[in-house]
Amino acid sequence: MASHLNLGSELSPPQFWLTLAISFVAFLYVRGWLGVRSTSGNAPSFWRAASFLSGLLLIWLSVGSPLAMLDMQLLTAHMVQHLLLMTFAPPLLLLGSPWTLFSHGLPRQSLQLLQSLFDRPLLHRFAEIVLQPAFCWLAATVTLVVWHIPAVFTLAMHSEPLHLFEQFTFLASGLLFWWPVVQPWSNSLKPVRWSMILYLFLATVPCDILSAFLVFSERVAYPDYFCVPSPFGLSALADQQCAAALMWTCVTVVYLVPAALVTIRLLAPSRRAALAHSGSHGVVRPESASIEIG
Repeated sequence: MASHLNLGSELSPPQFWLTLAISFVAFLYVRGWLGVRSTSGNAPSFWRAASFLSGLLLIWLSVGSPLAMLDMQLLTAHMVQHLLLMTFAPPLLLLGSPWTLFSHGLPRQSLQLLQSLFDRPLLHRFAEIVLQPAFCWLAATVTLVVWHIPAVFTLAMHSEPLHLFEQFTFLASGLLFWWPVVQPWSNSLKPVRWSMILYLFLATVPCDILSAFLVFSERVAYPDYFCVPSPFGLSALADQQCAAALMWTCVTVVYLVPAALVTIRLLAPSRRAALAHSGSHGVVRPESASIEIG
C-alpha cells in the first residue's frame, strides 16, 4: 500500500481512466447543453449545468485526484470521500437534468441503442422496483453499514479493485437514495408527500448510530490506521472521532435542507388555495407539487 500514500506521485492507472471517463461525461453533457441552447433555446438553466458539473468535480476529487489517496492514511479523508460520493455529488448530478442533455449530446446511433434498451418492459419493471423509496433507502443504508464493518473495511483497504467497487457502490446508492427526493425525470414526477420528510429523517438514523459508535468508542475500529503515519499528526483514535463528527454534522445538515424544501412545497399549495379562494385568478393544482426546483 505504500506506493499509494505519496500524494505527489502521478495518477495511478485506475485514477487516470476515471479522470478520462469523468472528463468524457462532462464533454457529452456540455455538448448537449450547448446543442439544446443553440437550437431551441429551452436548455436547462445555467445553474442546473453548473450543478451537474460540480457533481462531477466532487466525484473526481474523491476518486480521481491525488488527494483521494489520503483515505489510506486518514479515516477522516475516507469519510470525506464517502460523503462526497454518497451525500453531495448525487443530488447535484440529478438536479442537472442529465438525461435531457445526454439525449442531445450522445451520437444518434448510441442514443437509439440506449432508447431501445430503456423501452424494454423488463427494464421498466425493474426500474419500478429499484426506484421505490423503500428500496432506495434500504440500498443506501445497507451500503453504509456493510462497508463500515471493520472486516469488510479492511478487505477494501488491501484490494484496489474492491476499493473501487466500494466507491462505485457509494455513488450508485447515493443516486438511488436521492432519486425520490430530487425526482430528476419529468415523467417520474409525483406529488411530494409528508412521508418524504420521514424518509429523510430515517436516513439519518444509521449515520447517527455509526457516528455515535465511532465518536464515543475508546478503541480504534479500523486498526490499519495504526500502521501508517498520519500526515497531520492525529492519533488513530482522534482521527476516528474527527471522521465520525464530520459525518454526524454533514449528514444532519444536508438532509435538513431538502426536508425544509419539502415542507415549504407542501405548505405552498395551501397558501395558493387560500389566495385563490379570496379572489385570485390563479389555478391551484396541489397535485403538481414536487421538489423539482426551477
